[in-house]
Amino acid sequence: MQAKTIVQVAGKASWDRAFEAIQDALKTVSAYLQKQNLTPSGPATTIYTSTDDNGFTFRAGYPVAQAPSPAPTGDLAVGQTPAGKALKYVHRGSYDSMDATYEAITNQLDDKNLDAQDQFVEVYVTDPLTTPEDKLVIEVFVPLR
Repeated sequence: MQAKTIVQVAGKASWDRAFEAIQDALKTVSAYLQKQNLTPSGPATTIYTSTDDNGFTFRAGYPVAQAPSPAPTGDLAVGQTPAGKALKYVHRGSYDSMDATYEAITNQLDDKNLDAQDQFVEVYVTDPLTTPEDKLVIEVFVPLR
């Protein structure tokens, strides 16, 4: 993976509200970009920064060709997506069925004795704000140590 500049919102959510929380964050960033007359340079992205049984923390947003000036304020920030070696998986279908994808990823990491970083990156091939949930296509990147 190559690092990209991203306008993002950091958040925290429970698993039962995962997709709604990500969509809300992406709506916030999208509204900011439109207001600033900026066009994303790639698809919406979510970076999971920590997870546990109850929920997760994340950064969600859109890559941009260059950081906006002046920098966004409030809940919005400019950051970088992770870079380096990663495994890539593709999920097709509803966000509710992502559990099976992540379980398969975890099983493969264990089976192959691969050492992954404590984060996952989802890149939404289809727009998560307009695509029917059962038609989603999401690339899942697992950065390796």
